[in-house]
Amino acid sequence: MIYDPARANPLFGNPLKTRDDLSKAVIDLFEPLLPYFSEGGARVRLGAAGAIFDRAAADLEGFARPLWGIVPLAAGGGAFPHWELYRRGLANGTNPAHPEYWGDLTDRNQRLVELAAVGFALALVPEHIWEPLDDSDKKTVAAYLLRARELEFIDNNWKFFRVLIDLGLERVSVAFDHRKTLAYLEELEAFDLGEGWYRDGPVRRVDHYIPFAMHFYGLIYAVLARGDEARKDRFRRRAQTFAGDIRHWFGPDGAALAFGRSQTYRFAAGGFWGALAFAGVEALPWAEIKGYYMRHIRWWSAMPIAERDGVLSVGYGYPNLFMSESYNSPASPYWALKFFLPLALAGDHPFWTAEEAQQPEFPEPVALTPAGMVAMHTPGNVVVLSSGQQHDKMLGANEKYSKFVYSTRYAFNIEADDRNFSAASFDGMLGLSDDGVHFRMRETLEEALITGDLLYSRWRPWNDVTIETWLLPENPWHIRLHRIATPRALSTIEGGFAIERADFNADRSDVSDGRAVWYGQTDVSAIVDLSPNPRAGHAMSPIPNTNLIHAKTLLPQLRGEIGPGTIVLATAAMALPSRENWANALDNPPANPRLDEVERLFREKGAGVPAFALGT
Repeated sequence: MIYDPARANPLFGNPLKTRDDLSKAVIDLFEPLLPYFSEGGARVRLGAAGAIFDRAAADLEGFARPLWGIVPLAAGGGAFPHWELYRRGLANGTNPAHPEYWGDLTDRNQRLVELAAVGFALALVPEHIWEPLDDSDKKTVAAYLLRARELEFIDNNWKFFRVLIDLGLERVSVAFDHRKTLAYLEELEAFDLGEGWYRDGPVRRVDHYIPFAMHFYGLIYAVLARGDEARKDRFRRRAQTFAGDIRHWFGPDGAALAFGRSQTYRFAAGGFWGALAFAGVEALPWAEIKGYYMRHIRWWSAMPIAERDGVLSVGYGYPNLFMSESYNSPASPYWALKFFLPLALAGDHPFWTAEEAQQPEFPEPVALTPAGMVAMHTPGNVVVLSSGQQHDKMLGANEKYSKFVYSTRYAFNIEADDRNFSAASFDGMLGLSDDGVHFRMRETLEEALITGDLLYSRWRPWNDVTIETWLLPENPWHIRLHRIATPRALSTIEGGFAIERADFNADRSDVSDGRAVWYGQTDVSAIVDLSPNPRAGHAMSPIPNTNLIHAKTLLPQLRGEIGPGTIVLATAAMALPSRENWANALDNPPANPRLDEVERLFREKGAGVPAFALGT
């Protein structure tokens, strides 16, 4: 039988319908790690690839991150047969005299991240991981955690890690000064953007760290902290408001929006729905919350996300280092186990007893104003237009934050060769080159505005080239208007949505002046030039392994040259599953809107995007 990579996924074949199914999933995800635990239990090494931090910290990551699923499983009465291994590892890893010592602690160090899981375990299941330790080991563990909490954490969601460590210390009656805890909580709340949204620090980005970190940890605090009722109420209220927006980052099939960094954490993105249940926040009817939650994990169960031994890979829809970040070690994907938080709840909780409800229909575009986004529900997909976010300090930052459009069904491509303009994807983007070799795209922004469901940004690919871009939803299409002011000639490539490519060249394309269409086996993707002087259509097959979901893709593009001066390009793009009525959409592309009318709307009603308002 030919090897099927999807079968290596520990979730494969699990119906993932019930609480018992999810309990089994935790064990199934953990068991492939057992051969990689060190003799003393403190280190879990899963591969040779490196991360920006040292190997000992990566080994601690492998030890700690599974606890995010194991701890709720045990708290809810589930059986986990390896607590002795974890107790041994905890005692040895925190002991400077032991060969498996995790290493000394310093400010802004990766160890501070992973010790949050230890604090969470102490806070929720001390009977399994703390109480059986002898007094000497307890002193060793406590001393290590006390040193950690005194250090400086990065000025973003990391500040919750001190809070989580402190929740654990408090539960096991280890004394400490709470003033630093309260200081970090105040600073975390200062990231509030309103309408339930946060920034992840003093930065121009709003990504999945908002649901699976800022809200996730805040809701854990709301349950486990003693006192501080006003703050706990604020955390709950913000999460309740946020749920109404973040549901637009989830497609009807359960896929989450691939946007921003750390996509290798995979189903951690759905952890927000479980955290609502954990904290008793019925932000939507329980049936809807459970629907978003369960559809998400089922979507992942069909994906080839593990190596042959069942260990989760670095990647997204399949093993893929192109899309990774410098802080991704082979153990990093196990933050995905944050998804299983509601296993701590009893089986008769209304979250578990509710029947799953389907995603409601949203016929009109939905403005997600604090994030600088507009969501548009199309068949089998959620399309999200985006302006107002950026990140300029990581591999693939422009693709992860600065594309014009993102999608739950089609994800996005990472550029694999920045010195081959003609081979670049530019899906959901406009690429420009002044030498035919190197290229630029939207990166950092000078201005970002929103009015209703329309978006605007001003950006400079070079210091002497200014581009203004307007984004308009026109379901199932979206429109992009670009006004380019350049002192010299430039080559341009603009891409639509990347769809899955079949083997044996079974797909077909149709290209002409001003139009390119790929007819794939599962989807149809089109891009149309609405400009008076249309660019040439081009049907390309991007470099393999550059799309987050599919290893091989098809992409329609428009290609053209522009001379010195000011020119306006107008583009419409859409993609639909092959089973849908794509022919009608393809025969009826939107008209070129009047730019002067669009500009008038922004002059009269345009407002700054909150996520963009603070400098980096």
